[in-house]
Order: sequence, then C-alpha cells, then structure tokens
Amino acid sequence: MKHTFSIACALTLSLALAACGQPADDSDTAPAATAAPEATPAETAAPATDAAADAAQDTAAAVDAAAAGKEPVAFIQCKACHSTKPGEMKIGPSLAGVYGTKAGEIPGYQFSTAMKESGLTWDDATLDKYLTDPKAVVPGTKMAFFGLKDEAKRKEVIAYLKSLT
Repeated sequence: MKHTFSIACALTLSLALAACGQPADDSDTAPAATAAPEATPAETAAPATDAAADAAQDTAAAVDAAAAGKEPVAFIQCKACHSTKPGEMKIGPSLAGVYGTKAGEIPGYQFSTAMKESGLTWDDATLDKYLTDPKAVVPGTKMAFFGLKDEAKRKEVIAYLKSLT
C-alpha cells in the first residue's frame, strides 16, 4: 500500500512540476512576431471552401462505393456481432436484406421484446437515428453498441445495408 501511495505522490509531483513556470498566456513571454501581410477575404475563404468541397466529394464517393456493395471501413464494428450472409446469425441477426424490413422480423433470431414491439421499419431515416444511439431509439434493445456519431460514416453504413437487399 505504501508503495502505491509513493508512486501516486511521485506522479502528482511530476505533473505539478511540469506545469510550474508555464505562462498562462504565451503573449506575455513570446517574442513579438513579424506581422504578416493581411490576406484578403477571398484568399482566406478559398482553402476552407476547397477543403469542405473535398470532404463532401470524399463522403459522396464513400457512400457510392458502399451503395455498390463495397463494405465501408465503419462497418468493421458491425461485423463483430452481425453477418451479411442470409440466415447466418451471430450475437446479432444477419443484416442481409434488413433494409426495408420491420424491426424484429428477421427469421431465426430471438429479438428483444423492445425491438419486436418498436414498430420501426429499417429505412434511411430510422437507421440513421438508430445507428446514432440505439438505446435511445429502442430502450431495452439487446444491442450493446453505443452508436456511430459520425454522420458520413452512418450514411456509408446505411448505403451498404441497402446494397445487401
């Protein structure tokens, strides 16, 4: 117990010493920088617009690939519990043909009562909400997944699920 306490004290002291002497605001101690010429609004907006356009193109390309049946990277976490082969059940039901079905109706899988009684149909809007936060959409679901928060990745997964029909 003394040894653990000593290590904790040493770590705390190390962190405290590392923080000592650090100015709260770098402007007090930093040398004056040479002023750069100001950019015009067009110059500053162009890179951000280009980056946003590139990101949108990347997302659209990924969604198109998923729609064509190419498994998106984000789907790896789904594969831990779900198969894409018809009738092959794992911890969760097969996702083959799930798009457009009613929640809890895939034959051969024992769904929770909450899922069977949810009244959901797996379309784009429902999948988007469910994949964001499954337990909020279907309280009592057996699915132990905390959600896919990235909208672009959800779109890819949904497009891929649609391709499995």
